[in-house]
Amino acid sequence: MGYHWESERGADGQVRPSLTLFLTGAECPFTCVFCDLWRYTIASNTAVGSIPGQIGRLLGDAIANGGGPTRPSDETGGEAEVTLKLYNASNFFDQRSVPSEDDGMVLERVAPFRRTTVESHPRLLGERYHRYAEALGDRLEVALGLETAHPTVFPLLNKGTTHRQLEEAIEDLRQRGTGVRLFVLVSPPFLAADHAVDWAVRSVEWGLERGAEHVTLIPTREGNGALETLRREGQFTPTTLEQLEEALERSLALGGKGVVTADLWDLARTQAKAPRLEERIARLERINLEGAVVEREIGRAR
Repeated sequence: MGYHWESERGADGQVRPSLTLFLTGAECPFTCVFCDLWRYTIASNTAVGSIPGQIGRLLGDAIANGGGPTRPSDETGGEAEVTLKLYNASNFFDQRSVPSEDDGMVLERVAPFRRTTVESHPRLLGERYHRYAEALGDRLEVALGLETAHPTVFPLLNKGTTHRQLEEAIEDLRQRGTGVRLFVLVSPPFLAADHAVDWAVRSVEWGLERGAEHVTLIPTREGNGALETLRREGQFTPTTLEQLEEALERSLALGGKGVVTADLWDLARTQAKAPRLEERIARLERINLEGAVVEREIGRAR
């Protein structure tokens, strides 16, 4: 459990503060081969009252310790200008992870914010999601894992869904006025490393064409045991910083209205051996905020 302040560019081009709350609850019922988020969950069902309690405590800490606006009336616009992300290392609309009995309190706590983002599996976007959409309108955003548009790699990821079901989920979200955020893996397992960037860009294009407002490129990292096994078997190669840079640059060249960013979380650790690491991460941060390629000052890093 914790929180993280950052700045994020929206679909309107404006850069605003974003506050992510990392919530602790029950493990996801799906077992995607690349996922390591189960490490941040609990074995039992989430207790009623736990999630709104965590949200309240984390919001209090985030405001008290600085890093973002403090109240709706201050010069930054306060919570009314903040995107709040509720990430529970699982699916927000899973009853075991976030009990529906807490929905009223959750909606009350997120009401002051400009937008609230939650993560969900496409198959869990049922009546409960519809209630959130009715309550929050276009101030709700749902993040879905596309991972890859590759037709033969996608089924091997054990996500428990299909591209068709994902398309239907995106369409339902859009029809109800909900924002759509997609996650794309730059080098998923079962895909040859020399095709990783091409398919990352094609996956971004797939998402933008279907109306995603934001697509995040995520470097695939080891750490869940399964990926280490696949790497030894020659079926997985962790994303390199060079691949992430190229995938982002080429994705921005696609144009369109959607925002495309690179996920920089934990990049300093996973790419520790990359040359000029701090400089390159700072460049990616600028690209994320500006939405345009920032030229390398001293040439392409290798």
